Amino acid sequence: MKLTIDKTTFSDAVAFVARTIPGRPANPILAGVVLHAADGRLALSAFDYETSATTTVTADVATEGRAIVSGRLLAEIAKSLPNKPVTLETDGALIHVRCGSSKFRLLTMPLDEFPALPTAANDLGTITGHAFEHAVAQVAVAVSRDETLPLLTGIMVEATPGCLTLMATDRYRLAVRELPWDGTVEDTYLIRAKALTEASKQLQGDVHVTTNGHGVLGFSDGTRTSTTQLIDGDYPPVRRLFPDAVAVTALVNVADLAAAVKRVSLVADRGIPVRLVFEDGTVSVMAGQGEDATASEALDATVTGAPLSGANTTLAFNPQFLAEALHALDTQDVQFGINHPAKPVQLVGSNADGELLTAYRHLLVPIRFQG
Repeated sequence: MKLTIDKTTFSDAVAFVARTIPGRPANPILAGVVLHAADGRLALSAFDYETSATTTVTADVATEGRAIVSGRLLAEIAKSLPNKPVTLETDGALIHVRCGSSKFRLLTMPLDEFPALPTAANDLGTITGHAFEHAVAQVAVAVSRDETLPLLTGIMVEATPGCLTLMATDRYRLAVRELPWDGTVEDTYLIRAKALTEASKQLQGDVHVTTNGHGVLGFSDGTRTSTTQLIDGDYPPVRRLFPDAVAVTALVNVADLAAAVKRVSLVADRGIPVRLVFEDGTVSVMAGQGEDATASEALDATVTGAPLSGANTTLAFNPQFLAEALHALDTQDVQFGINHPAKPVQLVGSNADGELLTAYRHLLVPIRFQG
């Protein structure tokens, strides 16, 4: 194999597939990146038994061939090369990488030991890349980090004609995002959050969603393709947790509230909640009590409904969860929908015209607070 390729093109391609390589591969061969030069193009692939990444880029191919080389090492080398054409050439069990006066000689890995890559050729539909990335980021904040609950470490994707719904929960919060697509299938897919997040970040333009019909889902923008093995299991019926109606609503500016939560939570030790006290025309953000350090800040708010706690409606939240929910909304205002101080609270964004943007909804479970 011998080829010459643009440095930036090569570096970006290697970086894309190398992200799939696990830190501790179950099989040493999975630390490698497959290089396949043919027909004026270079294809690069990586696989970890659950997720694969493949990209094909233009190259000046003098001699066709295939080789496997350490992916992380190749990515570091490619990133460090000067901005000049890169030449790759195999010589027996070695591969030479040359760029300007820089020269590297690397050992290759056995081609016959690399597992076959999964395929997902059945087209399901197409979504817009930017909208896809934004939607995944919005729900990913609610994904569980507890590996003992594998179902909750995934993002549930529910496909219906014209609409994809993404859902994630860690039992303390729930995020649901709907986005349009041109698919007509009706099905559900539980996808590892890390795999879906990486795919959404790395793919550009229109993203084609595909499947093999046997537990593998694929995402491709025509140049880059990612596949992932679906998580097997029954996801909890989380949609029913959203209330049909709420007793109290409070509309607050997102940026002002996020800044206040950040300031006030400075006095809140780990595990100490931030309290929101909703009264007519205001919301007070508070933390700490008694002889401990305390902080408070009052903001304008439009509050409707009868108070749930005497003269006001008081809620307590994990400050990190509240901050992440506000950031995920990505709107001017947020409407809190409240039924009880101990029941999940619905957060929905609102635009400058006061229109509720219900395509994204977030539930937060309040913390019981005495004081």
